[in-house]
Amino acid sequence: MKYDMIIIGGGLTGLTCGIALQKAGKKVAVVAAGQSTLHFNSGSFDLLGKDENGQRVENPLLACKGLSAGHPYHKVADMTQRAEEARKLLEEAGVGVAGDAECNHYRLTPMGLLKPAWLTINGMVTSESAEKLAWKKVTLMNVRGFLDVPMEFLADNLAKMGVEVERKDFTTPELEFARRSPSEMRATNVEKVLERDDNLKRMVEAIRRENATGDVILLPAFLSSVKELDQVVGKTVRFVATLPPSVPGVYVQAALRRRFYELGGMLFPNDRVNGGDFSGNRLNYVTTEKLIGERLEAGQFILATGSFESRGLMSNYQKVYEPIFGLDIDADADREKWTEYYFFDAQPYMKYGVKTDDRLHALIDGKPIENLYAAGSVLSGHNAVKLGDRQGVDMLTALEVANNILNRR
Repeated sequence: MKYDMIIIGGGLTGLTCGIALQKAGKKVAVVAAGQSTLHFNSGSFDLLGKDENGQRVENPLLACKGLSAGHPYHKVADMTQRAEEARKLLEEAGVGVAGDAECNHYRLTPMGLLKPAWLTINGMVTSESAEKLAWKKVTLMNVRGFLDVPMEFLADNLAKMGVEVERKDFTTPELEFARRSPSEMRATNVEKVLERDDNLKRMVEAIRRENATGDVILLPAFLSSVKELDQVVGKTVRFVATLPPSVPGVYVQAALRRRFYELGGMLFPNDRVNGGDFSGNRLNYVTTEKLIGERLEAGQFILATGSFESRGLMSNYQKVYEPIFGLDIDADADREKWTEYYFFDAQPYMKYGVKTDDRLHALIDGKPIENLYAAGSVLSGHNAVKLGDRQGVDMLTALEVANNILNRR
């Protein structure tokens, strides 16, 4: 099978790159090994939340210029343009977001803390301030038996911001049945219950019976949109991020996949690339675990397999390595230096990743592979947990790779 481009990895990076290339008229295939880390997403997209000294960032685009030379952002020619392209791509896929690349806002975590964010899905709780919310009184409402938002911590931390908190629980026969079922009551399970029959209508009626007195009702994010809830509940409703699995994250993945399909893209789900054939400094084709005896050929290839959590990077007792092609890795050779003793310290291994040249071509033995690019969390040079830059790196480097390919760079 032949394509113009083959993308290895079907998460935020791979789908972003695939959509950009498919929109430009290319024939693109994405090989996706399974569910992506979008299933852990909070409903927000981070560009840069903290600088390398741990200080909170107000203007991400400005602060990005001060990052260490090895950070992937320095390989993005025009950060402002790529950030705007990312926002537009999400909105064209049906993911409505609010935010500004020149001024972080703040998202509410499940624990009730405010963290910097670049873009946030409409309907989630956000604030312009790092210290307080816009409301004086909130009604914190939960489905009885739903445990994926730690309500006590959330309520306590909201109170510390000076917010008066009213607590309410509700249920319906359908949700009560879900709570007694053998499967766990998770956000994605609740969403499935509410999608059936008139279950959402009955949930709305249950909420209205509670007579909330807050300026806003805060609900766990077990729906993908609050658009209709505001009208039928009769009050402003906002969602609080839950522990994984994340309904907003699943929604983003589904929306991006749908957009990729609409543009004519080809997706190979639940398959894994297990090798490829090189001639000199070019990759000729790749093979996968399930397409036995089949070669996937393309003019250009993009590695978007993510970091350790998605097996884009792996390690043994001797080394950190990239498991598909054996690409050059930026990692310390001494295993004792991979980690710091204290858990909350910046862990060195989290900056490890694939080496590339300035145009994001992957390297083997120090030489760039002219038709193999790397993008997203598989890249070296940044600690996404400490910097709060994961989705920004994923999307902006993906768009930069697409631009480099389309402009033959």
